[in-house]
This record gives sequence, C-alpha cells and structure tokens, in this order.
Amino acid sequence: MRSTKDRIRHALAFEIIGLLIFAPLASWVFGFELHSMGVIAIAGSIVATVWNYFYNVLFDNAMLKVRGEVKKTVPIRVLHAALFEGGLLVLFLPAIAWYLDISLWEAFKMDIAMATFYLVYAFVYNWIYDRVFPIAEAG
Repeated sequence: MRSTKDRIRHALAFEIIGLLIFAPLASWVFGFELHSMGVIAIAGSIVATVWNYFYNVLFDNAMLKVRGEVKKTVPIRVLHAALFEGGLLVLFLPAIAWYLDISLWEAFKMDIAMATFYLVYAFVYNWIYDRVFPIAEAG
C-alpha cells in the first residue's frame, strides 16, 4: 500500500496539474470569465483533494479485502476513476449552480463535462503516476 506521504504527493500533483489544464480550457469552452472558472476549479480542487485521499484509502482497502492486492488492471482503473468522479459530482454540483447563478440542470451539464475531462485525466494521470512511483511489493 502507499504511504501517507506518497498519497499526499499523488493528490497534490494531481490537483495542481489538473488546475493548470482545466481552468483555461473551461473558461474557453463554457464562456465564463477565467476568474470564475478559476474559483470553481480551485474550490473543486480542494473538495477533490480531500475526497481523493479518503476515496483512495477506501478503494485500496476494498481491493485488499476483495483481491488481496492493490495492483489495478485496466477495468479496475476505469471503475476507480468512474466511482471517484461520481462521488465528486454529488458533492460539488450544488456549489457550481450557486456560484455561477445557473440552474441545477445547467450545472449538471457543466459538471458532466468537467467529470468527463477529469475521468480521462485521472485515468492517464494515475497510470503515469504508478509507473513513475510504483507501489513497493509487500514483504
């Protein structure tokens, strides 16, 4: 399993890189000021960082219980990313609608677009992270 230090490095790097890509892209795609998308992105990043830590601890513990290891296959990575984004959607949707003064439906469509971006990003990021920082074998 990963150490707390490694999990913190993982979460912070994920959010920083994601912010640098997402905020300008979202501003362009959704037509809101970069500042507004930056606020949404930073607030989402804080929520996602906290969620990321606890979610990954829970997911890894579940994998150990079910599979006896934390090594992720491609289908497990897809499930991992989808469940993460689904939980984040439920946590963050009302805040988007409130801050941007848009309907929940509009916020839902925006959140689905953001979740799609982060779903692909999470898959690629975690794959690369595991190659750069492999999990030490138990023993």
